[in-house]
Amino acid sequence: QVQLLESGGGLVQAGGSLRVSCAASGRTFSSASMGWFRQAPGKEREFVAGISWSGFSTQYADFVKGRFAISRDNAKNTLYLQMNSLKPEDTAVYYCAARHNYTFSTGAASYDDWGQGTQVTVSS
Repeated sequence: QVQLLESGGGLVQAGGSLRVSCAASGRTFSSASMGWFRQAPGKEREFVAGISWSGFSTQYADFVKGRFAISRDNAKNTLYLQMNSLKPEDTAVYYCAARHNYTFSTGAASYDDWGQGTQVTVSS
């Protein structure tokens, strides 16, 4: 099991940038594939980006391709999501999640551990 804690959310104007982080505790972080999901009010939780345990493979939802970048630092047990060119429709609670499998998945149900989330609000 991995305990996850997100940070770095906040209020930003459209077109701006923000980086959210996810600090993990537990020895299994470096072998877990990781994902970022988001959930806006009244909507289902949706996949944003995923990264393999090594960091060599990544995958993005179409609506963030070219704007967001996922990365990880296994030495620091930390996952990142760099968000650029933010839009009001990116407003949501952002969650990091760990999947104890060497391959990542876009399905929320396949992730084992979740953080509490961090609010990202983009004003127009």
